[in-house]
This record gives sequence, C-alpha cells and structure tokens, in this order.
Amino acid sequence: MNEPTANKSRRIEVTAGDLPLHCPMPSMLLWNAHPRVFLPIENTGEALCPYCGTRYTLKGGAAAGHH
Repeated sequence: MNEPTANKSRRIEVTAGDLPLHCPMPSMLLWNAHPRVFLPIENTGEALCPYCGTRYTLKGGAAAGHH
C-alpha cells in the first residue's frame, strides 16, 4: 500500500485505471488539500490542476483514456 504523500509533487503520471481523474488524488495528504476538482485528461493526455498547479500526464497518451 502506498503511503500518503504531501501535495507538493508537481508532475504525476496516471493510468487509465485512475480515471476519472481528480485532484487531489487519494494518495495525497488531506490536511493541505484543496477542494476536489475533476480534470479532463482523456482527449489530450495532459491536465493541469487549477488549484495547486500539479501537471498530470496520462501514461500511454490520450488514446489510453478511451474505452
């Protein structure tokens, strides 16, 4: 099991299993979290959180998000 991480990582790679993508992610600590926001990543393969600036990249690119 992954231990919670501080919300300071600025680049996170996610997989199709993490969709729908939201920030903060479950592995992030809650004490310094911002409100949950869902991020559209399926079409472009990248998303930027408007609250904390974390950049998410979809492993395998945009096509990986389509079912």
